[in-house]
Amino acid sequence: MNKLTPGAPRKTRRLSLFLVISLLLCSLNTLANDPVCDLSGASDPNLQQQLENLLEREQLSAPAERGELALTLLVLSDPERPRLAQVNGNLMIYAASLPKLVILLGAAVAIDEGRLVLNTEVRGELHHMIRQSCNQCANRMIQRVGKQQLLEVVQSPRFNFYDEKEGGLWLGKQYGHDRAWQRDPIHGLSHGATTFQTARFFCGLQWGTLVSPEQNQLMLETLSNPGINHKFVQGLDIYKDVEMFRKSGTWKSWHADGALVRSGDAVYVIAGLAHNDEGGHWLKQLAGPLHELAVANPEKQANPEN
Repeated sequence: MNKLTPGAPRKTRRLSLFLVISLLLCSLNTLANDPVCDLSGASDPNLQQQLENLLEREQLSAPAERGELALTLLVLSDPERPRLAQVNGNLMIYAASLPKLVILLGAAVAIDEGRLVLNTEVRGELHHMIRQSCNQCANRMIQRVGKQQLLEVVQSPRFNFYDEKEGGLWLGKQYGHDRAWQRDPIHGLSHGATTFQTARFFCGLQWGTLVSPEQNQLMLETLSNPGINHKFVQGLDIYKDVEMFRKSGTWKSWHADGALVRSGDAVYVIAGLAHNDEGGHWLKQLAGPLHELAVANPEKQANPEN
């Protein structure tokens, strides 16, 4: 048997370290190129049937057929098998304050890139903008991050939260009486959303693929402890084991809500948009049944008539 020379162990260690670093860099490069919450192939026929049955039971099928209600349910309890069901998921509707999610994302990207310093004032503005839906805070943050930078982020290939064919998340106007600086090119909305793209946003947060781990945690913290008790928050109030990360919006007859929900081993996203005076009540009404559907055993969902 050949004996190792005295220098061999050190060389072997250096080689092993090189391999570890190479594999790590390869993994990071793969992660960086992965799309944010790729849901191709996630549509679940059984869950879809359950969702449609739910709307029928709640007597909300007609508003959905009229385009007054859009809904997406995305179950993420099994990271290897996301399950998606939606009604009018790609219907873009005016979403009031829900697109403040765009400002939150833009701020997180700006912090990562060194264009915005995360100090006590900025953190406080973000919290009030999301939890209490403070319009003045949102407008100040728009000025900090930059109007065009926000639109570039939301439309960038990295995120693709606004699809040129279907629409998606859009923020092209400050909150208040200011004129829009750029309406969305498909529908002409100043503050718009689809439930599908809203669900992708929260999915990216759950999977940690939106921004750096530090800013991902900042975004989750900002979206926690909702300060307005209505819609999904009020509808899920009876469940004591629920942790929610949420943003809503209301203006006149337009109602919007989106949330990442964790409950025991269950993780899911619900997103709803409505254009009806009763829309806020609809979203509250649906929250509990959607929760029950999301936490149900998949085997039960395989028999939607039961």
